Amino acid sequence: MSSKLLNVLDHPLVNAELSKLRQKNTSSKEFREAVDTISLLVGYEASRSLGSESFQAETPVASFTGTKIKPRVGLTPILRAGLGMTDALLRLFPSAPVYHLGLYREKVSLQPVEYYSKLPPSPPVDQVFLLDPLIATGGTACAALSMIIDWGIPAKNIKLLAVLASKPGLEHVQKEHPDLEIWVAGVDQELTGNGIIKPGLGDAGDRLFNTLRP
Repeated sequence: MSSKLLNVLDHPLVNAELSKLRQKNTSSKEFREAVDTISLLVGYEASRSLGSESFQAETPVASFTGTKIKPRVGLTPILRAGLGMTDALLRLFPSAPVYHLGLYREKVSLQPVEYYSKLPPSPPVDQVFLLDPLIATGGTACAALSMIIDWGIPAKNIKLLAVLASKPGLEHVQKEHPDLEIWVAGVDQELTGNGIIKPGLGDAGDRLFNTLRP
């Protein structure tokens, strides 16, 4: 698993927040806050390569040459866990449209099933940030990527942002979409027999929204 387009953050703040997420006694409030913090840091790093354009304006003292982000950025969180990453990215891109994608993984086949899409008929954006906290088998991410590519955004203009991924899941995504840029806070080497990241952090959606079964 090697690619110049795969970026794994190695930062003490990120590692500390990820360790907090992993602990089973972390509350939903703490879990949401840690996902938000990691998402902000991942989004900040993933934004480094965005193109910019200059403009002329005035300070209270003199004129200056400023810059602004050139591509029109859209956010596509995968429901429901992707919602935990959305507010952080909206702090970076406050005017970005948010296109929700509804996908779930069927429990027996582990195959993704689409149930919702808020993509408009044609894309009014140039760059998409796909938000998926966990890349386990990679099936859900690949299904979402196919939806966005079919919509009209090429893989080279999509950035997949995640909190945690498995090595097999990343290999799956990279095989299907070799031109895709991926940003992730951590990578685990294994999956369980039913496709859960090991050691992982459990079900991100349940932990975000406090819907864990007793």
